[in-house]
Amino acid sequence: MSLQQPRARYRQVADDLREAISRGTYGPGVALPSQPELARKYGLNQTSISRAIALIESEGLIRTEKGVGSFVLDIPTVKRVRRIPARGEGAGSSFAEGLQKAGLRPRTELVQVEEIAPPPRVAEYLNMNADDTALIRKRHMFADEKPVQIAASYLPIAIAGGTDIAFPDTGPTGLYKRLSERGHRVVRFVEEIESRRPSEEEAAFLRIPVSQHVLEVVRFAFDPKGRPLEVVLNVFPSQLWKLTYEWVNDSE
Repeated sequence: MSLQQPRARYRQVADDLREAISRGTYGPGVALPSQPELARKYGLNQTSISRAIALIESEGLIRTEKGVGSFVLDIPTVKRVRRIPARGEGAGSSFAEGLQKAGLRPRTELVQVEEIAPPPRVAEYLNMNADDTALIRKRHMFADEKPVQIAASYLPIAIAGGTDIAFPDTGPTGLYKRLSERGHRVVRFVEEIESRRPSEEEAAFLRIPVSQHVLEVVRFAFDPKGRPLEVVLNVFPSQLWKLTYEWVNDSE
């Protein structure tokens, strides 16, 4: 590769490595050449190579293990579809469905079910009073046994009626059916999407650096009166998911 002026050389190295990953020269799970090797290849110092590596790591293409090396991430992008208005029972493709279409094996682990004092942010979302409690259903999600998503669902305990509503563990459709049986019917969903840095806990589970962005999709479920029955905080590495929203033109 011939480096060109005046563009920053480390960015040109990042471009070259990104292209090599895209065309499969460095496949999923494969280690990149060491930084000294890359420095010799491009005729640059290791500081420039480190900056190039940091750039493509921040984009979610690789992970770096201190003292070991940098490796291409081995989970392909998964398409998450949302249809507006929703058709059928769900609001779009499920976690499992999206992974299966990508040729991956999904698994969900229920890691927390209990009555808690909700975080202030969640209490505000659900219009809860200071002394109200909520049911949390927190799940860790895997693709081919690799961590890819965290989902934390919160329901006011006055609506949930107790922790038993969380069992047996199912996806949203099963939970909403149980809510309906208890007199709380979900009729509308709203999703808010934000790109942000992960918390240390999130980064540790997802095996990503805290410098890498995650997508947080906050899903609200409302009853016919517009009361929020549930809020779900979904967090996943931004490079793993493609969000697609589709809706019909009803203006004619």
